[in-house]
Amino acid sequence: MMNNLAREIWDWVKTFAVVIIIVLIVRTFFFANYMVHGESMMPTIENGERLIINKIGYEFSEPDRFDLVVFHANEESDYIKRIIGLPGDYIEYEDDTLYINGEKQTEEYLTPFKNQMGGDDFTNDFTLEEITGETEVPEGKVFVLGDNRQNSMDSRQLGFIDMNEIVGKANIRYWPINEFTFMR
Repeated sequence: MMNNLAREIWDWVKTFAVVIIIVLIVRTFFFANYMVHGESMMPTIENGERLIINKIGYEFSEPDRFDLVVFHANEESDYIKRIIGLPGDYIEYEDDTLYINGEKQTEEYLTPFKNQMGGDDFTNDFTLEEITGETEVPEGKVFVLGDNRQNSMDSRQLGFIDMNEIVGKANIRYWPINEFTFMR
């Protein structure tokens, strides 16, 4: 009887050990939990919301324009922002309109916040060269902006973000539960 109990306990210990190892591998290499701090991505993402970040996706493909990404802003902080400019792009804002390589872009994700602003310019005019001294986004870098353009620490202050600093793409908002969403 004692031998059977010991064997049963040992089987459970092995099962828990395997589960813990699998969870650690998945968390370390594939996905991460991220809690949003601040209002720089409002109204798309609110302070305190929780996201799942896909850490492996960019190992097989390049980031796309308008992806929501988490990156290492400095040694202590990770930020979440939206990719606006890819390598080789020329970025310009004029009369609250985004132009990439001279083509007007529609930023529908900003509409709810712009409507709250009552007609004031949401994003101040700038050119990439005015902000960074570069005429286009360099190879291996991206240009990011927060959706709350008037309250965001982004590439306008930080400069270009090295693609090696990108932790991953925001794939799922899971908290609060009523806001559960697969992110674009």
